[in-house]
Amino acid sequence: MFKKKPTASEVDGVQYRRAKLWQIICYACNGLVGMSVYSLIGMASYSASIGYGITTAAVGIILTCSRILDGITDPLLAFVYDRVNTKFGKLRILMVAGFLIEALALYGMFTGFSSKGLGLPVFALLYIVYIIGYTITNMTAQTIPAIMTNDPRQRPTIGVWTTAFNYLVPMAMSMIFNVVLLPKCGGTYNQAFLSAACNMTLLAAGIGTVLVCLGVSAYDKPETFVGTKKSEPLKMSDIVEVLKHNRPLQCYIASNASDKLAQQVGSQAIIGTLLSGIIIGNMGLATILMVISMVPSIFFAAFGAKYVGKHGSKKGIVNFTCISMVITAVLVVFFIVIDPKQIGVMGSPAMIIYVVLSLLQNGSNMCITTSNTSYMADAIDFELDRSGRYIPAVVSGTYSLVDKLITSFAAVIATGAVALLGYTTTMPQPTDPSTPAIFWMTMALKFGLPIIGWIITLVAMRSCPLTKEEMVNVQKRIAEKKAAAQSEFYKEQLQ
Repeated sequence: MFKKKPTASEVDGVQYRRAKLWQIICYACNGLVGMSVYSLIGMASYSASIGYGITTAAVGIILTCSRILDGITDPLLAFVYDRVNTKFGKLRILMVAGFLIEALALYGMFTGFSSKGLGLPVFALLYIVYIIGYTITNMTAQTIPAIMTNDPRQRPTIGVWTTAFNYLVPMAMSMIFNVVLLPKCGGTYNQAFLSAACNMTLLAAGIGTVLVCLGVSAYDKPETFVGTKKSEPLKMSDIVEVLKHNRPLQCYIASNASDKLAQQVGSQAIIGTLLSGIIIGNMGLATILMVISMVPSIFFAAFGAKYVGKHGSKKGIVNFTCISMVITAVLVVFFIVIDPKQIGVMGSPAMIIYVVLSLLQNGSNMCITTSNTSYMADAIDFELDRSGRYIPAVVSGTYSLVDKLITSFAAVIATGAVALLGYTTTMPQPTDPSTPAIFWMTMALKFGLPIIGWIITLVAMRSCPLTKEEMVNVQKRIAEKKAAAQSEFYKEQLQ
């Protein structure tokens, strides 16, 4: 007979809380909200140009300033988060409210007010309203994994499901946008295409919001948000204090913000047009190849979760980052030594090699994402152990503030780079000819920036104290402090 494998609680001597699988999957459906909107908002530069007549340079400035505003609103949401307590809970109210706000703004931006001759002020205002809604939804969702489970083996499982949705959803949206809608709308980005893409996005995001609310309903109650010390109203100084003293959070900010800046530059629709439409020369096939290389690589996330559950979030981030750097460097060399147009020829050796390399790159990136999801939950618990306060929105909001101040430059980097290529009043289209300048600029933005970000990650994680062993000690101390606080409460009641 096979001996039953001991649970994490039995091994570590800590009574961990665990979520049901269906609750984890429902939470992961937040990818339908965040990543479908992410796919749409990547085309904001096209909406600004086509629907509002805004120049390329002005678009970059607007998106950058809006991103900075987005970062500022993140920690401010912690004060709203702290005060929202209704009979319908905290998490569900904020998720629904955030979705409705961003849905109204996106509909106005891409459909309702687009191509009506309204110009820059209306576009900028709608973008600001979208940011407010996005902030409420995104920040609330970031706090949920730490609330659902503190089992070190299960936390990476949440990362697997969120990673799967976070990759599958934009993949599916990209297929719908570029393979289905774009040809129907004449093969170029125009108002009809933007309206259709917006409607599809809002439908997906609405379904995702309902499923997330269903998954978190069992945890959305006041006792979930109690710390080990008496609760006090949040102050602005709390945010500064967390940033100053939470060392794992500092390391995570340096690591993830640099990675996300590179990711967001590369995911801009105009960069995708440069790579798939102009350099490879076949937008539709390139999108299909991306899907082919992405779907199998999702299974890498399951391997990453097992690795993180055994070795800890920090080790997962470091090791999978090294692997991603090597594969990306090989991809750059591959593009240099071959004719990239051959990738766009169905069944060619270049196409097959490109799919394999992309699969490996996507797989290692998914393992990093899985590690990051687990790490953020660990950082929230580290703060509870350090300060005695359970303030997930403050921790995630503090991270997001710095993260978005850095990544706010993604749009201006992308649009600025495209402007240097000569696209000052128009945007790149898939039918444009390829040039050496376009090739090298695309290589630098799509592959060079991620490598720089990963180097920063490795440097930052060297000073991170949050090892697998330390997280076990953190959970033990939290359990002991909560037991002591409960005992003290009963003593006061008896007096």
